[in-house]
Amino acid sequence: MTDKIGPEKNKEEYTLIISTINSLEEAEKLAEMLVKEKTAACVSVSSPVLSIYRWKDNVETEKEVMLFIKTTRENFPKVERLILENHSYEVPEIIAIPILYGEKRYLTWLSANTGP
Repeated sequence: MTDKIGPEKNKEEYTLIISTINSLEEAEKLAEMLVKEKTAACVSVSSPVLSIYRWKDNVETEKEVMLFIKTTRENFPKVERLILENHSYEVPEIIAIPILYGEKRYLTWLSANTGP
């Protein structure tokens, strides 16, 4: 079994933030900005994803690009601000999922690459 950090040791409160965006170009620009500013240690970009959703009383189907943003809970407001300032959607998806367990070396790397 690998050395994992669980909730009782998770002092950084690691977080996975998920967002969708309308183009690969926009996703790459935002991902680079988040990593460059050390707001996120890594952003994985997945494309295309098919989103089916309700918008203004209509059911819509769109191909989108999904961002998986690895960061700390402390950085959520910074990530949210950068997404809102650089996103083309009226209401962008910005949701955070706590990372309860993780491989210790990876989470140490994540901490070292976020923040000041």
